[in-house]
Amino acid sequence: MPDATSSQSQNSAMSLLECFYYREQHTPDQPFLIQPVAGEYQTYNWREVATQARKLAWRLTNMAFEPGSRIAILSKNCAEWVITDLAIMLAGHVSVPIFATAGTDTIRYVLAHADVRLVFVGKLDEAEKQLSAIDEKITTVAFPYPGLKTTYSWTEFCHCEAMTTSRLPAADELMTIIYTSGSTGNPKGVMHSYGAMAWAGAQGKHDLGLDDTDRLLSYLPLAHITERVLIEMAALQSGMTLYFIESLDTFQRDVQHCQPTLFVSVPRLWTKFQLGILHKLPQAKLNILLKIPLVSSLIKRKIRHGLGLAQTKLCASGSAPLPPVITAWFEKLGIEICEGWGMTENAALGTACLPFRKDKIGCIGVPWGNVTLKLSEQQELLTKSPGNMQGYYQDPQRTAEALTADGFLRTGDKAIVDADGYYTITGRIKDIFKTAKGKYVTPAPIEAMLMENTFIEQVCVTGASLAQPVALLVLSEEAQEHSRSHITHALQRTLEKVNGQLESHQRLDHMVILAEPWTIENDLLTPTLKVKRHVLEERFPDVIHQAYTDKVIWQHHSV
Repeated sequence: MPDATSSQSQNSAMSLLECFYYREQHTPDQPFLIQPVAGEYQTYNWREVATQARKLAWRLTNMAFEPGSRIAILSKNCAEWVITDLAIMLAGHVSVPIFATAGTDTIRYVLAHADVRLVFVGKLDEAEKQLSAIDEKITTVAFPYPGLKTTYSWTEFCHCEAMTTSRLPAADELMTIIYTSGSTGNPKGVMHSYGAMAWAGAQGKHDLGLDDTDRLLSYLPLAHITERVLIEMAALQSGMTLYFIESLDTFQRDVQHCQPTLFVSVPRLWTKFQLGILHKLPQAKLNILLKIPLVSSLIKRKIRHGLGLAQTKLCASGSAPLPPVITAWFEKLGIEICEGWGMTENAALGTACLPFRKDKIGCIGVPWGNVTLKLSEQQELLTKSPGNMQGYYQDPQRTAEALTADGFLRTGDKAIVDADGYYTITGRIKDIFKTAKGKYVTPAPIEAMLMENTFIEQVCVTGASLAQPVALLVLSEEAQEHSRSHITHALQRTLEKVNGQLESHQRLDHMVILAEPWTIENDLLTPTLKVKRHVLEERFPDVIHQAYTDKVIWQHHSV
């Protein structure tokens, strides 16, 4: 085993496995993973994680797979997910994470496209259905959770010797293939090297100021680049402790147990947190209480404590744009949400609003360390960093299309930059559509303006080939407590306010309230909770193209 440096301060410069060996040798008794099972919290220290990972790695190396074979992980976040990922690295294979919410078609596609040789299967909501998508020729191993019928159980697979060698892969060796969440078409396999992922984890550790005293709750999908980098990779670099949730039903209990020092979420969950607060404390009452100095401080502390964020030094949001009105609302409560931007192809690290600045709400921030950004003539955001992908797996044409001649990654996002170097995304190039009048409309800013109405939980502005764009929306839980007429009038006022701020060709003709919520299960959201715009447009063409006289239309509602 190589003697990893004894200097803790040098840890950020280590490769991922060097970091792992360092923890194994120098802090073996320090807690690393906290996994709740049946209400009991199981703690795995670095020694226990290393022993388990080395047993898995020994078994993998004795299965006659060629070096660099693709090994998939299909599971919700759990301690075994991280242990297995380490084992795949130790064994010299390539990890292929699959979203735990993936449907059978996606699972089949990824397994075939990546030529996966073995699948680790863990906590799933539809285990039987999802397991049916795995070809019988592929070996499967179950994490130690009930209801999984696989080739091997976790206990059987781990009943072996432990690997004693400690390999050090080259920086340019392929470490993982991360399949995009697929808002359009089949997911693309993004190839990342050990060097890129190590850099991203070290940069995250440095820019976020993380060390081994930090605690993070891992509940967003580890199959997604943000969680993989800012949670798992940053944990290997910093030595911090990762906590998991047992289920969505125990989320509040588990976040309270963790008391995270860094809390990363996505826009839809921040919106749900807001609605939960307003359900207990209506806005009118909250406004009054926040104006009373002593009471205001008490209310802010109580809200942070209720959310489990009493010890959180940094709150962050990513994956999709967070409406500025939501950020501003939380800021008044003393909860400063730092928004960031990144993508699978650049290891999640593009920009971040660090530190939080109230005057920059709505921006995605400035570049992370060692990230270079520029705008093309078409205002497309281009990025270059050590975290840029090696390419798309088995797709040289798309790889060539994604990169400029000078090595910058084409992001597909339109952006502007201000005098302070803060970037703002103005929309996705592919989302921009042309109306029947020949005018282009960028939906994202309009959607953000509509989201200021808390009756709206989800919204999509569309209208290619229409005279004027329209908005499809789903009502929030708060709206369900009001009458249809009250909701209608509130939405009409929002429509008038928003249209008053738009150019004539951008103004919305009407809003349609859809009866069906948009979820991962009905394929209207990606696993990272982004709206699948093209699926909405394909599923509701009659609704979109129908002429209406009213400004707010209810689609088959019983309210």
